[in-house]
Amino acid sequence: MLKNILAITGKPGLFRLVSRGNNMLIVESLLDGKRMPTYSRDKVVSLADVSMYTTGDDISLSEVLEKLKAKEGGKVAQIDARKADAKQLREYFAEVLPDFDRDRVYPTDIKKLILWYNILIEAGIDDFSVAEEGEEESAPVEEPKKADAQPNVQKAQGKTQKSSTAKVKTGVGTKKG
Repeated sequence: MLKNILAITGKPGLFRLVSRGNNMLIVESLLDGKRMPTYSRDKVVSLADVSMYTTGDDISLSEVLEKLKAKEGGKVAQIDARKADAKQLREYFAEVLPDFDRDRVYPTDIKKLILWYNILIEAGIDDFSVAEEGEEESAPVEEPKKADAQPNVQKAQGKTQKSSTAKVKTGVGTKKG
Protein backbone atom coordinates (compact mmCIF):
# COMPACT_ATOMS: atom_id res chain seq x y z
CA MET A 1 0.00 0.00 0.00
CA LEU A 2 2.85 2.41 0.75
CA LYS A 3 4.31 2.29 -2.75
CA ASN A 4 1.39 4.44 -4.00
CA ILE A 5 1.77 7.00 -1.20
CA LEU A 6 4.18 9.80 -2.11
CA ALA A 7 5.97 12.64 -0.38
CA ILE A 8 6.75 15.62 -2.58
CA THR A 9 9.45 18.08 -1.58
CA GLY A 10 8.09 21.55 -1.08
CA LYS A 11 4.46 20.44 -0.75
CA PRO A 12 2.87 19.75 2.63
CA GLY A 13 1.36 16.39 3.47
CA LEU A 14 1.27 13.11 1.62
CA PHE A 15 -0.20 12.23 -1.75
CA ARG A 16 -1.77 9.17 -3.35
CA LEU A 17 -0.63 8.31 -6.87
CA VAL A 18 -3.69 8.48 -9.13
CA SER A 19 -2.29 8.30 -12.65
CA ARG A 20 0.83 8.68 -14.74
CA GLY A 21 1.09 10.94 -17.74
CA ASN A 22 3.76 12.21 -20.08
CA ASN A 23 6.49 13.70 -17.88
CA MET A 24 4.13 14.01 -14.93
CA LEU A 25 2.21 12.19 -12.25
CA ILE A 26 -1.33 12.97 -11.16
CA VAL A 27 -1.52 12.88 -7.37
CA GLU A 28 -4.28 13.38 -4.82
CA SER A 29 -3.61 15.07 -1.50
CA LEU A 30 -4.45 12.96 1.55
CA LEU A 31 -5.10 16.19 3.47
CA ASP A 32 -7.80 17.80 1.33
CA GLY A 33 -8.43 15.38 -1.57
CA LYS A 34 -7.39 17.86 -4.27
CA ARG A 35 -5.72 16.45 -7.37
CA MET A 36 -2.77 18.07 -9.06
CA PRO A 37 0.05 17.26 -11.44
CA THR A 38 3.66 16.84 -10.36
CA TYR A 39 6.39 17.14 -12.90
CA SER A 40 9.83 15.62 -13.38
CA ARG A 41 11.45 18.66 -11.75
CA ASP A 42 9.67 17.87 -8.44
CA LYS A 43 11.42 15.54 -6.03
CA VAL A 44 8.93 12.71 -5.42
CA VAL A 45 9.61 9.85 -3.01
CA SER A 46 7.47 6.78 -2.46
CA LEU A 47 7.09 5.90 1.21
CA ALA A 48 7.97 2.32 0.30
CA ASP A 49 11.49 3.55 -0.52
CA VAL A 50 12.08 5.30 2.82
CA SER A 51 13.98 3.70 5.68
CA MET A 52 15.14 4.73 9.15
CA TYR A 53 18.64 4.47 10.56
CA THR A 54 19.14 2.06 13.44
CA THR A 55 22.23 0.92 15.30
CA GLY A 56 22.06 -2.30 13.26
CA ASP A 57 20.60 -2.58 9.78
CA ASP A 58 18.29 0.14 8.49
CA ILE A 59 14.60 -0.59 8.96
CA SER A 60 11.94 0.15 6.36
CA LEU A 61 9.40 2.87 7.01
CA SER A 62 6.58 0.33 6.74
CA GLU A 63 7.98 -1.57 9.74
CA VAL A 64 8.40 1.64 11.74
CA LEU A 65 4.81 2.67 10.94
CA GLU A 66 3.58 -0.78 12.02
CA LYS A 67 5.40 -0.40 15.34
CA LEU A 68 3.95 3.08 15.78
CA LYS A 69 0.48 1.72 14.98
CA ALA A 70 0.93 -1.04 17.57
CA LYS A 71 2.04 1.50 20.20
CA GLU A 72 -0.91 3.82 19.49
CA GLY A 73 -3.48 1.05 19.00
CA GLY A 74 -4.21 2.13 15.42
CA LYS A 75 -5.18 5.65 16.51
CA VAL A 76 -3.59 9.04 15.92
CA ALA A 77 -0.34 9.58 17.86
CA GLN A 78 -0.77 10.93 21.38
CA ILE A 79 2.17 13.30 21.12
CA ASP A 80 1.72 16.61 19.30
CA ALA A 81 4.74 16.54 17.01
CA ARG A 82 4.47 20.25 16.17
CA LYS A 83 4.65 21.40 19.79
CA ALA A 84 7.00 18.78 21.22
CA ASP A 85 10.63 19.65 21.76
CA ALA A 86 13.56 17.53 20.63
CA LYS A 87 13.91 15.68 23.94
CA GLN A 88 10.22 14.72 24.00
CA LEU A 89 10.35 13.54 20.41
CA ARG A 90 13.42 11.37 21.03
CA GLU A 91 11.91 9.85 24.20
CA TYR A 92 8.66 9.08 22.40
CA PHE A 93 10.44 7.56 19.40
CA ALA A 94 12.66 5.46 21.69
CA GLU A 95 9.47 3.77 22.91
CA VAL A 96 8.54 2.94 19.31
CA LEU A 97 11.99 2.01 17.98
CA PRO A 98 14.48 1.60 20.85
CA ASP A 99 17.51 0.96 18.62
CA PHE A 100 17.18 4.00 16.33
CA ASP A 101 20.47 5.75 15.59
CA ARG A 102 20.44 8.85 17.78
CA ASP A 103 23.23 10.48 15.76
CA ARG A 104 21.64 10.15 12.32
CA VAL A 105 17.90 10.39 13.10
CA TYR A 106 17.15 14.03 13.82
CA PRO A 107 14.15 15.42 15.73
CA THR A 108 12.83 16.82 12.43
CA ASP A 109 12.83 13.28 11.01
CA ILE A 110 10.85 12.00 14.00
CA LYS A 111 8.43 14.92 13.69
CA LYS A 112 7.90 14.20 10.01
CA LEU A 113 7.36 10.49 10.71
CA ILE A 114 4.70 11.24 13.33
CA LEU A 115 2.97 13.75 11.06
CA TRP A 116 2.98 11.24 8.18
CA TYR A 117 1.58 8.54 10.48
CA ASN A 118 -1.23 10.87 11.60
CA ILE A 119 -2.07 11.82 8.01
CA LEU A 120 -2.23 8.16 6.98
CA ILE A 121 -4.44 7.18 9.94
CA GLU A 122 -6.78 10.16 9.42
CA ALA A 123 -7.06 9.23 5.72
CA GLY A 124 -8.11 5.71 6.70
CA ILE A 125 -4.88 4.09 5.55
CA ASP A 126 -3.69 1.66 8.19
CA ASP A 127 -2.21 -1.00 5.92
CA PHE A 128 1.47 -0.09 5.88
CA SER A 129 2.63 -3.04 3.79
CA VAL A 130 4.81 -2.41 0.76
CA ALA A 131 3.36 -5.22 -1.37
CA GLU A 132 0.73 -7.86 -0.70
CA GLU A 133 1.89 -11.48 -0.50
CA GLY A 134 -0.01 -12.54 -3.65
CA GLU A 135 0.81 -9.33 -5.48
CA GLU A 136 3.68 -9.29 -7.93
CA GLU A 137 6.00 -6.36 -8.07
CA SER A 138 5.01 -4.24 -11.02
CA ALA A 139 7.51 -3.72 -13.79
CA PRO A 140 9.08 -0.29 -14.00
CA VAL A 141 6.91 2.09 -15.94
CA GLU A 142 8.47 3.27 -19.15
CA GLU A 143 7.85 6.90 -19.87
CA PRO A 144 7.07 7.19 -23.57
CA LYS A 145 8.09 10.84 -23.69
CA LYS A 146 11.68 10.04 -22.77
CA ALA A 147 11.90 7.18 -25.27
CA ASP A 148 10.51 9.42 -28.01
CA ALA A 149 12.75 12.30 -26.99
CA GLN A 150 16.04 10.50 -27.64
CA PRO A 151 15.54 10.04 -31.40
CA ASN A 152 14.37 13.64 -31.64
CA VAL A 153 17.49 14.82 -29.84
CA GLN A 154 19.64 12.77 -32.20
CA LYS A 155 17.79 14.18 -35.19
CA ALA A 156 18.19 17.70 -33.85
CA GLN A 157 21.88 17.09 -33.22
CA GLY A 158 22.24 15.70 -36.73
CA LYS A 159 20.63 18.81 -38.20
CA THR A 160 22.90 21.00 -36.14
CA GLN A 161 25.93 19.09 -37.31
CA LYS A 162 24.83 19.28 -40.96
CA SER A 163 24.24 23.01 -40.75
CA SER A 164 27.56 23.59 -39.04
CA THR A 165 29.38 21.48 -41.64
CA ALA A 166 27.60 23.33 -44.42
CA LYS A 167 28.89 26.61 -43.01
CA VAL A 168 32.41 25.25 -43.09
CA LYS A 169 31.78 24.25 -46.73
CA THR A 170 33.55 20.93 -46.66
CA GLY A 171 31.35 19.65 -49.46
CA VAL A 172 30.55 16.44 -47.58
CA GLY A 173 26.96 15.24 -47.99
CA THR A 174 25.74 18.23 -50.00
CA LYS A 175 24.72 16.21 -53.03
CA LYS A 176 21.05 15.20 -53.31
CA GLY A 177 20.09 12.25 -55.36
